[in-house]
Amino acid sequence: MRVGILDLISKKPSKGLKAKVLKPGSASIMPQSVGVWAEQMGCEVQYSTYTGFEDLDDLLPTDVDILFVCAFTQAAYLAYSVSNIFRQQGVVTVLGGPHARSYATDARSYFDYVIGFADRDLIQDLLHDHPPHPGVGIQLSAAGQAEELPGVRERWRFIRHNLDKAPRWCRAVPMIGSLGCPYSCSFCVDSKIPYRPLPYAQLRDDLLFLRGQMKKPIIGWHDPNFGVRFDDFMTLIDDAGGPGAFRFVAECTISQLREERLEQLQRNNFVTLILGIESWFGFNDKVQQGRRSGMDKVAEVAEHIHLITRYIPYVQANFVFGLDADEGSQPFELTKRFLDLAPAAIPAYSLFTSFGDSAELDLQMQREGRVLDVPFHFLDAHSALNTRPKNYTYVELLEHMADLTRYSFLPRVAGRRFATNNHSLLSLPRWAQLIRSKGVLGRGRVDFYTRTRQRVMADPELQTFYAGQSRRLPAFFRNKIKTDLGHYYDHLPTGVLDYLEKDWPASGLN
Repeated sequence: MRVGILDLISKKPSKGLKAKVLKPGSASIMPQSVGVWAEQMGCEVQYSTYTGFEDLDDLLPTDVDILFVCAFTQAAYLAYSVSNIFRQQGVVTVLGGPHARSYATDARSYFDYVIGFADRDLIQDLLHDHPPHPGVGIQLSAAGQAEELPGVRERWRFIRHNLDKAPRWCRAVPMIGSLGCPYSCSFCVDSKIPYRPLPYAQLRDDLLFLRGQMKKPIIGWHDPNFGVRFDDFMTLIDDAGGPGAFRFVAECTISQLREERLEQLQRNNFVTLILGIESWFGFNDKVQQGRRSGMDKVAEVAEHIHLITRYIPYVQANFVFGLDADEGSQPFELTKRFLDLAPAAIPAYSLFTSFGDSAELDLQMQREGRVLDVPFHFLDAHSALNTRPKNYTYVELLEHMADLTRYSFLPRVAGRRFATNNHSLLSLPRWAQLIRSKGVLGRGRVDFYTRTRQRVMADPELQTFYAGQSRRLPAFFRNKIKTDLGHYYDHLPTGVLDYLEKDWPASGLN
């Protein structure tokens, strides 16, 4: 059997630095796992990833019997177009990834199969028997997350495909050491999944294998929360090579990072940590702040982050705005104070976005009728807001986001961020921090929020749409989708954008 696998990392063409340098390292692990399982069955596998930098026409697999597509929701329309092209050729198509989990009902109209959780048995059963379903597709799911996933050694052919796309100095290998999350953030899909580490023996073998393939490989841990079982993971890293053998990037929870653990992370060459602060008025378990909120929480968290930046060259602090606990300018002014107190951290800001039925807060917003029918193409946590905030209009929220982002990347703030970073001037993460301050996270994002605010204020269609007075989507959305998809817009299945032409009462179509 001939199997095609396409991982859509991007939703549109891009010649930017991010598409060339960073996105090859963002390839998903599950499509590679499907490739391994298919080859173990004797299938011939064509695997490709689309970062936006390539010509997608050249990446599409040829002469296949079944096509697996992995997509985030923002790439849903591109995925639908690709599926339509292949189904017209008699190829059975399968969708997996975040969009399949969040919007399975919608996706079933455009794929033969839509997969939620997947494991080896499910994939092998599907490959053994997969009749087409030209009407409404079939939704499949394993009982839970896979007990085991193919390791780096088994996925190496597919990993090399992505490493070859990136510059030699920025080639990241995807690994995952655990599934699920021990925390219960209401906006997070992983909060529903019990935490479970993957087999340590396999992880150790993968690290030993990588030592033989690359010099000081960069390893990106895909765990939702790396280091929950901290000592176990540090031990296996020590066993596989010890200090200096690897460079690591991980997403961690601040409450896990006591100073003695930071010393261990530094010794084992963790060069980047991504930390979720989320809000100054909630989610305190992740930052070990009990019932603190407001400035009290800012001061305590900033002190802890400042400590972390002494040990880790690149520390990113994530925030979500537009939550119900936010009101007025206070959340944004508190974030400015945080940046003053922890100057070496680089912030990343997101607008709260509802993704189907993927998290408890999404379901709550739907029950309250506060989810807007923003096309999937814009659901990337910053391009558009698809919920009605409790305490802001969209224009007000954009004003606050532009002001905060402008402050965050002022030359004096960015300069202080670089100057207070006490790590070597030869440290790549330290220079990456400065570059990102001047790029899409900084000036580029300020310009985006400003343009979007001006567009909403000048466009009556956008105003009535975001006020929840109409579901008739403005022409801006349709035109933007058409521009970004290029000729793939012509391959969108019939009916995908029909609701753009209608004027129904607001009800939360997506």
